[in-house]
Parts: sequence; structure tokens; C-alpha cells
Amino acid sequence: MSTAIVTGQPVPGSSLEGELRALGFDVRLAPDAAQAGTALAAVPAGQRVALVDAGFVGHTHALRLGLTDPRFAASAIPGAVSVQPAAREALTGALRGTAQGPSATDFGTRAGTLAGVLADRVAERLTASGTEVHHPELGELVAAVPADPQARNEARQAVAAVDDEAIRLRTAVKARDGFFTTYCISPYSRYIARWCARRGLTPNQVTTASLLTALIAAGCAATGTRVGFVAAGLLLLFSFVLDCTDGQLARYSLQYSTLGAWLDATFDRAKEYAYYAGLALGAARGGDDVWALALGAMVLQTGRHVVDFSFNEANHDATANTSPTAALSDKLDSVGWTVWVRRMIVLPIGERWALIAVLTALTTPRITFIVLLIGCALAATYTTAGRVLRSLTRRATRTDRAAQALTELSDSGPLSELLQRAVRGVPRHTAPAIAALGALVLVLATALSDYGSWWPVLGAAVYALTSAAAVSRPLKGPLDWLVPPVFRAAEYGTILLIAAKADVNGALPAAFGLVAAVAYHHYDTVYRIRGGTGAPPHWLVRAIGGHEGRTLVVTVIAALLTNTDFTVALTVCAVAVALVVLVESIRYWVTAHRRGAPAVHDEGEPA
Repeated sequence: MSTAIVTGQPVPGSSLEGELRALGFDVRLAPDAAQAGTALAAVPAGQRVALVDAGFVGHTHALRLGLTDPRFAASAIPGAVSVQPAAREALTGALRGTAQGPSATDFGTRAGTLAGVLADRVAERLTASGTEVHHPELGELVAAVPADPQARNEARQAVAAVDDEAIRLRTAVKARDGFFTTYCISPYSRYIARWCARRGLTPNQVTTASLLTALIAAGCAATGTRVGFVAAGLLLLFSFVLDCTDGQLARYSLQYSTLGAWLDATFDRAKEYAYYAGLALGAARGGDDVWALALGAMVLQTGRHVVDFSFNEANHDATANTSPTAALSDKLDSVGWTVWVRRMIVLPIGERWALIAVLTALTTPRITFIVLLIGCALAATYTTAGRVLRSLTRRATRTDRAAQALTELSDSGPLSELLQRAVRGVPRHTAPAIAALGALVLVLATALSDYGSWWPVLGAAVYALTSAAAVSRPLKGPLDWLVPPVFRAAEYGTILLIAAKADVNGALPAAFGLVAAVAYHHYDTVYRIRGGTGAPPHWLVRAIGGHEGRTLVVTVIAALLTNTDFTVALTVCAVAVALVVLVESIRYWVTAHRRGAPAVHDEGEPA
């Protein structure tokens, strides 16, 4: 429940009270500032409360944007201000200070003028007191408190001249999307979002429907028949339509939540990787083993995401964060056709899923994975090269927060903590080179030896030592954001290589499951950091060993066990990691949602 306190004298013919009630507000009238203070004190502490001028003229969607967005503790538009419980005390103080300020005659003689000034001045006092007040971009939407009948008539004409529903629909679409989504999905998915909103459906329900559709698509692909592949491709595209719809529904109805952002992000990964598994199962039914390709696609795609996450965390709050490369990129973005070419080159989720769907329906799983791997490899090369150039040409000073985020993304375990005591004194800004050296030793030792060899174990020991050295200093160097992606590539790649060399049925699917469980943990770490709560608890990282510990364990069991027993052990590891990580993750996000954690809306990967 929310409460709106309408201040000033009611205006004949105004529909303001009805509009506020339609937005979910309980409306209370307060002719002057003193009565507004009394009404505010009577509102329960756990409710959102708004002060709105009785003479307000504007679009309903302007009120919605200014008064109901759950992401902001305080927000304001001309003639109205709204706060959530977290900023309630600040609002009370601002209102008290405003009520004790100049009299109505200092602002004009119209009875409602004081009320109009009241809402706006309260917003000003909130800002002056240190409360961050969000002012939504209204664009063509009207929000005003006219001072006289003529101005009111002009404002009403301006309201009638603009279709706020059309604007609401247009702005429900993500501001920065891929070519496929912009021209093939969003033109109609926004109407599906409105249909869902008018029937009371929530973004989380649509997100869940998208997941279920993708899982059914994976099941169809697992049949290994042409009919199943065609159905899988169509269902995957429909799942993507729903994936776009849930975000558009959230923007259309301002139904943002911490839980929703987590579900949207994690379900996207679950859908894609489950579909990879379905394709691999379907290929196996036809006598073609493509599990190595499926696992390779998951490793490559996860690696791309880690590059994105690490680079963004390292640079989003850096000072002097400019470079000639970034300036060139901005210049290219000013030319229409280059924008779309560059967005398509990186193979965002829309283009990627469309590619997978079409290839599934028309070709074989092997061809689908090969084309996907080539496309993702080219995209990864393009984006990573550009970010390396930006990092080398900018003179940015990274913050302690950025260094801490990179350390948390590194996912170093107890073995690394122990070894760090022996590798202190590492030269500054050498972390990426040291991490890459250890990763190279590990991968070569694994790739050049047979299954059951102890060389990978030695490589894992060297990797543990070098990875500890890489994070022994704060990660503030220009290329230190590369450290987490190098660790991910080393760990996932080693699991893939050893499982492939085991050359026994079940080894690669077990490796797929283990990498999926660990990747979920790494995604979960990113979303917690983005939500401002920091990494998962230290006990969880220690319990699942850290990247260096898991890598060492996998190489040791491969050296000690037969390939059949190795498959069983790898499956046990996958199940154990998945259970621990999922239980803790679900507990955390559900608890955060119930405790009223600040709502977030992460636009995430361009669709």
C-alpha cells in the first residue's frame, strides 16, 4: 500500500485523485503544509508516501515514473515528490523545514501556489540534506503546476496532444538492443508485455514461462529427430520472445525487484546451457558425440561474460576514465550503420539464439556447435582486443572498490590464501602475465599428456602458485581485469581436456555438469557484486575449494582413478558443488527480497 497526500485546494474537474488511486495510492487531502505534516505522521512507517500538488496537470505515466519506481529511495517530478520507507525520515525533516519557511505571500496569492511550491521545495530540501532524489526523464510527457487558468488550459491541451500510452510502450523497450531484437522481436513483444500487465502477470512469471519453454525446447532437441529439432528451434525463439517480454513488462509497469533481476540473469544462462545439453543428447541419439563441442561452447560463452563483467567492474568508477580508443568508439556510434554492425559482430543474445535456432532446425547439432564456436570466438576476439586497447591507452586510476571486486571475481580459495604468504613481493602490474603463465603451463601439461598422467597435477600445482602470486597485490593495474577471465579459462579448459582424454561414456556430460555448477557460482558472484552486496560468503568459496583447489582436485582424481571411476567422481563433484551453491544462492536472494532489498534492474547483455 502507498499513500499520496494531495496538498492545496482541490481544482474543479481535476482527475488527479482518480489517477493516483489507479496507481495504487490511498489519497489523503491536506490544504496546507501543517496539515500535510499531520497527514504524513499518520501514514504507517513501512509505506511509500508521496506529496502531490492539487493543481498538478500532467500525464498519468509521468506520475507513474515520478512516484512509483521501486528502484529509488526518493524521486520527484514538477509538483510531486515520493519517498520509500528508507527516506521517510528525510522527507519528514524536509517537510518540517519547508512548513517553517516563507509564507504563502512570498510565493504568490493563488491558494494552491504554496502547495505547488511545497512539493518542489521539499524535493530541493531532500537533495540539500544529502538524500539522492531521482528525477526521471519525462521527454514529451507533461508534468506541471499551472499558476493560472490560462496556463492550466494550455497544459491540458499539451496533455491531450501527446499519447502517453504510446510513449510508455516505446520506452518499455530496452534503450540499447541488438539488431535482431530491435527489428524482429520488440515491434510486437511490447504489446505482449502490455497484455500481460493488463492481466496482472508479473515479470517473474513471464521469466519462469521463458525458462520452461526453453527447457521444453531442449527436450525436443534431445529427441534427435528432425521434427524435434525444428520444434526445438521454434520454441527457443519463442522463449527468447518471452525473455524480451519480461524486461519490457518490468519497464512498462515499473515492476522492478532484486529477485526479478537475479531470476532474469540466471535463467538466461540456464536456458542457453540446458539447450546445449539437449542438442548434445539429441546428437548422441543419432550416433554423433558432440559433448566436447557443447562444453566448449559453454566455456567460451561464459568466458566472454567474465571478460565483460571484469572490465566493467574495473572501470565503471575509475577516474580519468578516457582513452583515444574510447573516443573512436563513441565517434563510430554516431554513424548509424556502424552501430548495428558493431552490435551484430559481438553476437549478442538475440543474434546468438536466432543463429542457434535456425541451425538447429535446418542442420545438425555438430554444425550448430561449430558455427556457434566460430562466431563466439570471433566476437570474443573483437571485444577483448578493443578492451585491451582501451585499457592500455587510458590513464585511469582504479579505486579500492574496483580492486576488491576483481579479487572477488577471481574466486581464490584456501590454497591460494595459504600460498600468498610465500609469494609476496610480486612486481606491480604483472598479475595478468603471471596468471596467464600459470594457465599456459596447466593447459599444456594437460593437453600434451595422456589420461592418468601426473603431469597435469604438476601443472595444477604451478597454476595454484602463480594464481596466488597474481592476486597477492591489489588488482589496480591497467590490464588486471584480465585475471578473472584467465582463471575461468584455465579451470574450465582443464576440466574439458581431462574429460575428453578420459574417452569414456559419461565423462564429458559429467564435466559439462561440473562446469555448469561452477559457472553458476561465478555468475552469482557477479550479480551479488552488481547488487552492491559484495561476493558470496567466504565459507562458500572455501567449501567449494576456489578455482585453484577445484583444478588441483580434478587433476589428482584423474591421475589416481580409472576413466570410469573418474566419471563417477566428477559427477559426485558436480552434484556436490551444485547443491551447495544453489542452496546458498537461493537462500540469499529470497531472503534479500523478503527483507526489502533495494530494487534493481540490470539491463545486462544486449538482447
